[in-house]
Amino acid sequence: MPRNPADKRATLKDLAREAGVSLASASYAVNGNGSVGEQTRAHILEVARRIGYRQNVAARVMKTGRSGNLALVLPDLTNPFFPTLAQALFRSARARGYGMFLIDTEGNENLEHSALSMVSDIGVDGLVWFPIRDKDTSKGVLAHTPVVVLDRTVPGFSAIGIDYLHAGQLAARHLLDAGHRRIGIISGPGDVASMRDRCEGAQALIEAEGELAFRVENAFSVDLEPPVIDALLHGGATAIFAAADVIAIGALRHAHTQGLRVPGDLSILGFDDIPLAEQNVPPLTTIELPVETIAASAIDALLARVEASSPIAAPATTLVTTNLVVRATVGTCD
Repeated sequence: MPRNPADKRATLKDLAREAGVSLASASYAVNGNGSVGEQTRAHILEVARRIGYRQNVAARVMKTGRSGNLALVLPDLTNPFFPTLAQALFRSARARGYGMFLIDTEGNENLEHSALSMVSDIGVDGLVWFPIRDKDTSKGVLAHTPVVVLDRTVPGFSAIGIDYLHAGQLAARHLLDAGHRRIGIISGPGDVASMRDRCEGAQALIEAEGELAFRVENAFSVDLEPPVIDALLHGGATAIFAAADVIAIGALRHAHTQGLRVPGDLSILGFDDIPLAEQNVPPLTTIELPVETIAASAIDALLARVEASSPIAAPATTLVTTNLVVRATVGTCD
């Protein structure tokens, strides 16, 4: 029967006794490691829930040196891509028996440094870091923290990246195969290598087989800058590669306000496959960044460093492949 809340806190020994298993099996089950059958693990966890057993984090830290918690530092939760990524990372961490703290740096490098200092101070087991730019703002505070960087190139840190040159070529290939020859590119901020690479990949193929109508730059926002609006309306492109979905959706909305039909008058292809891409009217054709694969790869790489005898090991980079998601914003051009 459930324990009385007034009773003392249930211990691991209490759990082992109530579940009818050894102390080792009880420990393996609640820590998500060791050799214990799945049915036995499920039984132990159910008993733990019933008797109100919760791990003593302080005791675990003293015994193992680990808290069972990770940190996630992201640059901008107003960008719909990042909440989706965060949820995928939470799921992957949870599946491995880890909790995760989230800090949003709001695109501010000073806040980013403060966040990284906080991560070091609270003593999490490891950090997944999506930097604002290709820049190390840690100033050495992460010297003893296992870290995996996402999507950026920061010297000295392991990374999970994308083959962005190929991804950009994938976008251009789809537009060219649809018969478009005058194609424009709306880039995101050019101070990020991953953005430059996807646009360079697209531009190289466009120039090899067609004509680059324009290449302009916009913030990661649905609000378009005046030069982007001018290119959109007067650049003579029949199709546009917008190198982030939020920008593509901004282009779609502006085209609509100007009486342009998408894809009848103008084709638009995005990048990221955020949830709004599918919900948009018309649904956005885009390049998918597979967030579940990115998240699983990041957590696996990070925990390999956490669980290694020497977690601050030589940096390594893992590349994840992208996919084309065909919806309704790219039409054929005669």
